[in-house]
Amino acid sequence: MHKHTRRAFSLALAAAFGAAALPAQAAPREVVIGYQDMVLPWRFAQETQAVEKVTGYKISYRKLGSGAEVTRALASGAIQIGEAGSSPFAAALSQGVPLQVFWVADNIHNAEALVARNGSNARTLADLKGKKIGIPYVSTSHFHALVALQAAGINPKDVKILNLRPPEILAAWERGDIDAAFVWDPVLARIKQSGQVLATSGQIAAQTGKATFDALAVRTDFAQAHDEFLGQFVKVLAEADQRYTANPGAWTADSVEVKAVAKWSGAEAASVPDSLKLYAFIPPAEQASAQWLGGGKASVVAQSLAATAQFLQAQGSVQQVLPDYAVGVNDRWVRRAAQQ
Repeated sequence: MHKHTRRAFSLALAAAFGAAALPAQAAPREVVIGYQDMVLPWRFAQETQAVEKVTGYKISYRKLGSGAEVTRALASGAIQIGEAGSSPFAAALSQGVPLQVFWVADNIHNAEALVARNGSNARTLADLKGKKIGIPYVSTSHFHALVALQAAGINPKDVKILNLRPPEILAAWERGDIDAAFVWDPVLARIKQSGQVLATSGQIAAQTGKATFDALAVRTDFAQAHDEFLGQFVKVLAEADQRYTANPGAWTADSVEVKAVAKWSGAEAASVPDSLKLYAFIPPAEQASAQWLGGGKASVVAQSLAATAQFLQAQGSVQQVLPDYAVGVNDRWVRRAAQQ
């Protein structure tokens, strides 16, 4: 062998053995979480960087304007975890987005409402005929608005529904461009000051049996590669909720918790305590039951997603409905949290 060739071979061999001695490159420990302007206890965990401290991951939070934006970001891979209502998740699953709902952020109850603007001459649902209603499309508010109109015997085509994100709803409301809106806090708290509540999500659910909720979902590929992270993340979410439910009276306008919620949601600190009271926050053991995430196809979440998808299909918002929405529901991490 030529001496230059022999030397090159020796260097290559040494490099190969040196590389073999190094530890394998770890998978990136980063995650982008998309969230909205909802008033939720876990905003405090965002402020204190609790997820980063518990998991060791680098967390990037991206605020998005609607549930539809969240599901589009999940579909594209721009975010790995997203926060949205049951309606956007039902639509996304129907369209083949590979995601799994793994945490129920809240039972919406009365935290979303249909409000008529003072001066619109709308005092009942029937008065909305011919009126302009601002609603974020494919949101839980959109779903419940259509349910409420149909339950009142009103053809949704007889009202003018405008696709507006919450900040756009507030601007249109203040300009007098819309007669009513169906939305959540912090915008809901603002428009209530100059409007009349015609129906809440809680009332609509009680009347029709069609409940709505907000949740967190994860891309399926990320879930498969980051099982331990998701278990730790759910524990942080549960602890944030428990911090509130154990002593809601401590969450006053000047508390560090409420200031954090206001900062991350964009709400006014003074309105946050009353906003939080409108929701129901569900502990892991209850989430793991068939009442919510557990129970496969029979779970409340899977059934709610299916009912929502069927309604959206009837409205032309989605083209197909899955035979089983349990494919998009995963109770693995709430079960683990319930046992701790």
